[in-house]
Amino acid sequence: MYEPIRSKSVHSTMAGAPCDFPHRSREEELDIQLAGHLAALLAVTDELRSLTPSADLDTAAERLAAQVARLRGGRTPLRATPAAAGDPAALHRRAHTLAGRALVVAASRADTAVAILAAERMDAHATGTDPKTLSPAH
Repeated sequence: MYEPIRSKSVHSTMAGAPCDFPHRSREEELDIQLAGHLAALLAVTDELRSLTPSADLDTAAERLAAQVARLRGGRTPLRATPAAAGDPAALHRRAHTLAGRALVVAASRADTAVAILAAERMDAHATGTDPKTLSPAH
């Protein structure tokens, strides 16, 4: 009737084989993702600082840089000197989106410090997107 299978299944031979590439844990993947979101938020914050200097943005940039360094094992993030050109309202919207992404990842990995920082930045950038509250001294 049926001929018996003479070779081993591909699935059974792969299950016992050692991996030739390193695997990261879920926590390591979330750390990498969170550091990326925070680094992007830091870049936008630096752009806003060049357009509308403020003590709040300076403090936020330092706190963001410290969190990125912590997540990257002490390696400080690279920071470029942005040109003072662009639309502050658009940058605030982008920063608000990035802070929201960071908040979601921080919540999933239970990183309270980053979650608080991201929520604060979301609030700050939400008011920065309103044309009535946006002024050159903001």
